[in-house]
Amino acid sequence: MEALRLILLICLAAAALTTGVLALGWWMEPARRLRRAMDKAIGRVAEAEAFAPAEGKAAALDFSSGQALVLWDRGAEGLVYPFEEVDGAELIVDGCVVARVRRGEQRRELDVMAPDASQVVMRLIFADARHPEFELSLYDVRVPVEPSTPPEALRLGRRWLSHVEALTKQG
Repeated sequence: MEALRLILLICLAAAALTTGVLALGWWMEPARRLRRAMDKAIGRVAEAEAFAPAEGKAAALDFSSGQALVLWDRGAEGLVYPFEEVDGAELIVDGCVVARVRRGEQRRELDVMAPDASQVVMRLIFADARHPEFELSLYDVRVPVEPSTPPEALRLGRRWLSHVEALTKQG
């Protein structure tokens, strides 16, 4: 009887330890860490968001406060820029700039859809000597995350270019 009680106690302890480890793993998942860091920095859900959990990076535009936020190092590091310091954005497909928005320049429209692209990257450009740009991978064939296809990533990138164009025309 004592042996059965000991075995049950060990099983209960193992189950509690397993549950604790699984909960910690869920809590520390890169996408969740980035979301928590973004919510903490902005204080609410931003109007435009993009995440690259595999890179540990994220970006957001908060129109209520007029700020752009970029995070890296799984949300441990980041910068907040007022919209006046956002100079533009580029959409890069397989190493080639396919669309661009820059303050004071004509928009270069997205004219390719590249359904078989292996990488789609968004580059945000800032008026900051220390951190003049921030690149965020929207799609990478080597890392299966959301968005899961190149066309979805290009649509997200095009939406971001439209937001950046609108805010650069305001200031």
